[in-house]
Formats: sequence, structure tokens, C-alpha cells
Amino acid sequence: MYTILKSDKKEVIIGIDKPFVIIGEKINPTGLKKLGQALVDKNMDYVKQLALRQVAWGADVLDVNVGHPQIDEIAMIPMVVDAIMSVTDVPLCIDSNDPKILEAGLNAAPGKPLVNSVNGEEKQLSAVLPIVKARGAAVIGLTIGEEGIPKTAEERVAVAEKIIERAAKLGIPIEDIIIDPLVMTVGHDSSAALVTLKTIQMLVQEFGVNINLGASNVSFGLPDRHSVNSAFLSLAMQMGATCSITDPIKLGSTIRGTDLLLGKDANSMRYLKYFRATEKLRESEAAAKA
Repeated sequence: MYTILKSDKKEVIIGIDKPFVIIGEKINPTGLKKLGQALVDKNMDYVKQLALRQVAWGADVLDVNVGHPQIDEIAMIPMVVDAIMSVTDVPLCIDSNDPKILEAGLNAAPGKPLVNSVNGEEKQLSAVLPIVKARGAAVIGLTIGEEGIPKTAEERVAVAEKIIERAAKLGIPIEDIIIDPLVMTVGHDSSAALVTLKTIQMLVQEFGVNINLGASNVSFGLPDRHSVNSAFLSLAMQMGATCSITDPIKLGSTIRGTDLLLGKDANSMRYLKYFRATEKLRESEAAAKA
């Protein structure tokens, strides 16, 4: 099953037999104060820098979130979308909890964008899915139910089924739904990663859908988070995860290496090309700082 995202010029295919798709996470002011201030100042040059750097480091799609208390997000998100598309040609993932902001971002985004996200709560399903259908977009479905994040894989799969069924009633095809099985921190619950991995396995077996991950949550509160995140992401890819909203600079090499080991890189060409390109990027970025 393939989920196809498009910009005006580029098409990205997400599928179990395709290379893993990186959705760059950095255009999000949460935890990035400099971006927050840039949005307040309407400084689109910094937004463009973030977009270009992520694509240079391997992002296939860019997540766009403008959540900040000091700005009009509905007015801001088209500005940010326009700025990104003026310097790069990758598809976009419009990211907000507010349906009005999602709609504004989707109206500005070219091609076939991705929506981040909807969940299994009734109010979210009824508010977000009609917007997705009207725009002809794809959507990430979070396995969150009316009572929050389920503890078991079986319960999370049931939420995914609810999302898929509700989308189908509106005419949204299953290939346009990417399920996020969610991951909690192993520092709090040592079985958290196992539950997520089992959920991935069950989703692939029962529905064949594409799977998105926000992998970094697994290591929250632990030292050397990068090692834990890398190990978890590789395991999840083996189980059937096909894309992730993540930092391409930190996890791009892990993803390329795992694709290579899973037989998704004939003659190691993608890995070698990525290695050479990022070596040059490291040198140029180091020189710029010197």
C-alpha cells in the first residue's frame, strides 16, 4: 500500500517496500525559541534556513507547525508555507490541533499535503476528517481514544480501525491514512517500546497501512537519548514503520543504514550518496562556524 504526497514539483511515495521517509520536524517553535521569535517578527529568512538545512540533510517532507501564543496562527501559516515553497520543492505536512489552522495551511500548500493529525476522539474525527477529504490530503491518525492513549497494542489497533472506518465513510481511502501507534518513554515503563512495536506489527498485518513514528519520546528522561532513539527507530523500521517526523540531522544516518540492512538500497547507492553529501555538509557547516 502506497501513500503518495506531492508538491508542485516532487512526489514522495511512502510504502513498506520503499525507502523510509523522513518528515523534518524543525519548523515547529515548540522547544525552538529562535523560531518562535522569528515568527513573532515575521522573519521568513530563518524559516527558509530551517527548510533548506533539513532538506539538505535528507528530509523528504517538511512538517509545518506555527504554534505560538504571540501570533495569529491562521494568518501566519500561509506565510510560512509560501516561504518554504519559495526555496524548496518537497511536500508539506501541515501540523496543528486547530482545524481552522489546518485548513489555512492546507489551502496554502501545493499538491497533495499531509495532515498532522487526527485521533480517535469523536470531536477530532468530526472536525478534521471533512477538511482532509475536502482538500484531498493524506492524514496521520494517532491511536488516542476517548480515554487517552491506550495501554495495550490491541486497544491502539482498535482506535486505528475506528479512524480508518470513519475516514472510509467520508470517502478517504485507506492508503491516505498513516497510523501513528504512539510511543511512551521507557524510562517510565520498560514495556512501552514493546507495546509500540507490537502495535506496528498488528497494524501491518491487519490493515497494511503505512506507519508513522515520533521516535524521540521513547528516550525522554534518559541519558544519551540519541542512542536509544536510534536503536528504537531501527527496530520499528524492521517491524514495518515507513515514515517518521524526526530530525534528519540526528537520525538520517540511522535511517539510511537501516534501509540498507533491510534490503531497500540496491548496491548501497543511497547510503553512499548520503554519506558523501553529509560529509560535505559537516565540513561546510563547521567552516561557517569557524
